[in-house]
Amino acid sequence: MPRRFALLPRCAAALLLAWAAAAAAAPPLAPALQAELEAAVQAYDGGQVDLARAAFESLARRGVPAAQHNLALMHLLGEMPRPDRGVARQLLLQSARGGFVTAQVALARGFENGDFGERDLAEAHRWYELAATAGSVEAQVAMGTAHYLGRGLPRDAARALHWYRQAAQAGEVGAMYLLASMYEQGDGVSQDLRLARYWYAQAAAAGDEAAPGKVKELERRLAAPPG
Repeated sequence: MPRRFALLPRCAAALLLAWAAAAAAAPPLAPALQAELEAAVQAYDGGQVDLARAAFESLARRGVPAAQHNLALMHLLGEMPRPDRGVARQLLLQSARGGFVTAQVALARGFENGDFGERDLAEAHRWYELAATAGSVEAQVAMGTAHYLGRGLPRDAARALHWYRQAAQAGEVGAMYLLASMYEQGDGVSQDLRLARYWYAQAAAAGDEAAPGKVKELERRLAAPPG
């Protein structure tokens, strides 16, 4: 396996990235609810944590998945009067079942890391797969890595390639490099040096530091006379 398959954020601070992605990952809301949610997020970003918490609690009681997700994060980050990981899990489950892709990823990550108690890779991958199918690049990388390593899922290089390709096509530079390496080695797919060169070039254009050297290496191999 090539380098760099640890592509997923693992610290609590990384969860804050989900606030910015919330609108893109949420089911559509009625305009009034959307306005309330945006005001709550602005309050949180402005340091008005108590005001944001009250607004999210009100929205969560009315079944708004993004608010349930955000309250869960506040529990995990210790921003509630009585933080409770069990409550965070229940809120994430409600949000994920409501179709909020960001919550599906957070829930999967929590089960994978043991944030809610015992690690549960089967449950983690169930939520990763739902999120990956919905277009989450992080979840696609997680599924690819799980299949490649046989970590909680059957080892299956072809399925790993499928998910890495999905993430690469969405612009994930690490997945581009991994995909190129699999084509170069014929790992899970027939060896194809031209496709390997293509994906190394895409990774290089996206800023990967090692990919330009691989592009030059493959160009030499492709230009060499057969035999």
